[in-house]
Amino acid sequence: MQTEKLDIETPWLRVSADEADWKAIDRPTQLRMLEQLLLIRAFEEKLLELAKEKVLHGPAHSSIGQEAVAVGCMSLLGSADKINGTHRMHHQFLAKALNHVTLANYDPTRDAVTGEMRDAVMRTLAEILGLSPGFTGGRGGSMHLKWDACGVFGSNAIVGGNPPHAVGYAMAEKLRNTDNVAVTFFGDGAIQNGAAYESMNLAALYDLPVIFVCENNLYAVSTHVREQTREGRLSARAPGLGVPGIEVDGMDAVAMRAATAWARDRIRNNAGPVLIEALTYRFYHQSGPLAGSAFGYRDKDEERLWNDRDPVRTMPDKLIALGAIDDDGVQRLRQRVDALLEDVIAELVEKDPSNNTRRVKPTLWPDPASVEHGIRGDLTELAGDSVREIEDCDPSTMKEMKYIEAVSLVARTAMERDPTIIVLGEDVHRLRGGTAGATRGIAEKFPDRLIGTPICENGFTGLGVGAALNGLRPVVEIMYPDFALVAADQLFNQAGKVRHMFGGDHPLPMVVRSRVSAGTGYGSQHSMDSVGLFALYPGWRIVAPTTPYDYVGLFNAAVRCEDPVLVIEYQNLFQDKGQVPVDDLDYIVPFGKAKVVRAGKDCTLVTYGGVLPLSLQAVEASGVDAEVIDLRTLDPFGMDWDAIGESLKHTNRLVVAEQTTRGTSLGAHIVKGVQERFFDWLDAEIVHVSGTHSSPVVSKVLESAALAGAEEIAEGLKEVMS
Repeated sequence: MQTEKLDIETPWLRVSADEADWKAIDRPTQLRMLEQLLLIRAFEEKLLELAKEKVLHGPAHSSIGQEAVAVGCMSLLGSADKINGTHRMHHQFLAKALNHVTLANYDPTRDAVTGEMRDAVMRTLAEILGLSPGFTGGRGGSMHLKWDACGVFGSNAIVGGNPPHAVGYAMAEKLRNTDNVAVTFFGDGAIQNGAAYESMNLAALYDLPVIFVCENNLYAVSTHVREQTREGRLSARAPGLGVPGIEVDGMDAVAMRAATAWARDRIRNNAGPVLIEALTYRFYHQSGPLAGSAFGYRDKDEERLWNDRDPVRTMPDKLIALGAIDDDGVQRLRQRVDALLEDVIAELVEKDPSNNTRRVKPTLWPDPASVEHGIRGDLTELAGDSVREIEDCDPSTMKEMKYIEAVSLVARTAMERDPTIIVLGEDVHRLRGGTAGATRGIAEKFPDRLIGTPICENGFTGLGVGAALNGLRPVVEIMYPDFALVAADQLFNQAGKVRHMFGGDHPLPMVVRSRVSAGTGYGSQHSMDSVGLFALYPGWRIVAPTTPYDYVGLFNAAVRCEDPVLVIEYQNLFQDKGQVPVDDLDYIVPFGKAKVVRAGKDCTLVTYGGVLPLSLQAVEASGVDAEVIDLRTLDPFGMDWDAIGESLKHTNRLVVAEQTTRGTSLGAHIVKGVQERFFDWLDAEIVHVSGTHSSPVVSKVLESAALAGAEEIAEGLKEVMS
């Protein structure tokens, strides 16, 4: 056997700062960085005091020890550069916010703190305390900080949840042809996560301007990095993906500034992302005011060694040695920072007259009545659109086409109308329209906006979330609904919560398309109907078009909506034909509007999607004169309850018909909603027809047995009449 050492061309290097790097920074910038370092440290110390006094509700993940990473990196970013971070993001947020509001050539030894600077600090503290003056009205708290104006697009409490978003920010910047970069901060724990790998790979694949900053503070809560991975040099993860990897002393703000400068130059000259591993230390435990040694997972000697490198001590000493400031000047900066924070705290906190302890000023709490504000938008963005049902159209303007043809046609038309729409997913750019033909014709017209992705549902769905946060309207294809579970974090923890979590006024215009293939022999991991799963998260709107006409109208509404929308496509409908006004595809079918597709007087049959044809067959076979309602909109918050109620007023009986597995079906939501609203109109128990509790497997007879069909629906109709 012969072996040969393989080399890679991708850089992997260590960046350090020397005397020349310090001297190359002008004095105002040096002092500005020092003031930010001192302010962030004092902010965190006072926050821990408030936590100890129970003024802070929730965790306090302080950044004490890690400030230099934020100050150094942020010193080279502009307001238009986008960043995000983790639950430990106070330092990055404050540095980015302060740079945004600080005047050019500001010198803290000469110039007063401006009202805008004070306001940024006050609103940051108010947000962390959960108060209405905060940037998101107190909903984000310590772990979910967001201020779009300064380029902070949201911190994230899910480990690994934020890097995919930065890839989406960068995709938007690249398509807009800007020079802005996206920077994502995460820890040594998150880099073990698949989301970090997927994000770096996507950014490299599409040459996106992303700086990945791994703050390696050695511990994921209490687990040392050597217990997490065999290769503790975390920057080594990057070169294997074609991403340059940099190791830098994260206790040195100027070294971090130099590493950021190298990364920006690399992006500008070579395109593609860079990973910076900042070697730093978390002086306290994961949350709260105690050192890690108090919990036994690290010793005091280790803590002492890192404390000797504390940037709050070493940076002032370095600037004094360079003559940029003297001891008295540093002391005055410390006093000024302390006075600023005491002033800010006094605006938000008072003495409790009943026990002389500190408390939040009661008038600053958000109004409890606003608790549900912003779970989803109010759809005013659709107010000016043309609303038409097929009955409103002139038959002479209509053309017959297959359902799957309407899917690709409306997508192409929407992309012609709106340049912010992108389409992404596995194989969407190949096979003459993807695996089902849903993107046919798009590659020829919009090759840069049709993005074929690797198999990484969580990664590319997160890219979609980030792109939506940064001004695009992504249409994400998840090939089969089962695969939504692979992307569950991005779909439900992220997309489904973003608007409400960040104050209710931050839209997330993203469409997810997915096709249900039950009955085609694809087995239990390719046959799920995800409607019931998405219905658990009220931030999602869900539509299920059953005709080509409805598909065009509902897709138009979805792609113009400011909320995330799931468009479910049932494969058994793909070859069905219907009429579409091909010369005027700009109409919408509104959300929340069901359709009576068959009038009847004996009972009401509520159904949706691919079950509609089976339901109509069942009605004819059963002899029951059922009124059949196609729901079209399926999320419980947006369902057309009025249409169901009006029908029940004259039928007084209800059958809910679905084909899918009972446990993950939507029917239970419908039954509960009807009983809460229309119980007095019911003369019989509601009958819920669905598949069995088993998943449909490959065997044809077992698959048929697992799913409900026309026969089961007919039996349900007879049962409700008995």
